[in-house]
Amino acid sequence: MAIPAVFSSSLAVRSAVGAALAAVIAARAVRRRSLDASGGAAGFVVMAVHIACGYRYGALLLAFFFSSSKVTKIGEDRKRSVEEDFKEGGQRNWIQVLANSTVATILVVIFALISGGQDQCLDSNSSKVITGIIGGIIGHYCCCNGDTWSSEIGVLSNEQPRLITTLKPVRKGTNGGVTLQGLLAATGGGLIIGLAFVIVGLFTAECSSNMALRQLLVLPISAAAGLLGSLIDSLLGATLQFSGYCSVRKKVVSKRGPTVTKISGMTVLDNDAVNAVSVLLTTALTAYVCIYIF
Repeated sequence: MAIPAVFSSSLAVRSAVGAALAAVIAARAVRRRSLDASGGAAGFVVMAVHIACGYRYGALLLAFFFSSSKVTKIGEDRKRSVEEDFKEGGQRNWIQVLANSTVATILVVIFALISGGQDQCLDSNSSKVITGIIGGIIGHYCCCNGDTWSSEIGVLSNEQPRLITTLKPVRKGTNGGVTLQGLLAATGGGLIIGLAFVIVGLFTAECSSNMALRQLLVLPISAAAGLLGSLIDSLLGATLQFSGYCSVRKKVVSKRGPTVTKISGMTVLDNDAVNAVSVLLTTALTAYVCIYIF
């Protein structure tokens, strides 16, 4: 299928579109308290760069941002009583924005430099490097979305979470606690990214006849990457991130104190570091799988 002219525009046009769209979306996100001012500024830069490097990769970022923002707002009253650092609307700052986008931003810039900004299909016969980079970008956002969906929907489950390392029941909000509902949500979060990649790719990339249908394999790969990212995050959270119950606040907290009874984990990584490590691992693994399969 020929690529429509609107999707094969120059870097200058994509940059202008990216800056305009990023400004509107970042301002809206700050106004709706999905991002604070610093998060809005960081989000503007990240979004503009993604769109400038390729419309499909801007679409992946937007699929993650909009869907994760929606699930964050579900059941806010119940989350307020459980989450240690609950913020109205799930407001994120610049650190959280960059933790969820830095690796992908680097990859989309490398992709644009290698490909000249022309979108490509997953095809190792054509280029293993480009296939690995695209796979890494997919894995990155599958991990981010899967982990967010798992956390935000899993905490609303009526079943008691179980610590991923021991399967013992733990309090809601414990790092590394998993539920079936949360794991299914992680899979769905990854699948959303895969759908965005495939659908937008119909308009931005021209595949050879023998590879066109194989692009649909991105869907199960994305679902698996969303689940894998959430499992890695939970494993790191259960072992390297402290969780304890505060008898004063009546909540699970991530810092030690005289009124805190330890539940699990060591004080090695904070939540942002756990997210960054799980994203990096899922990105690398998904890149390898895509090179192997395609």
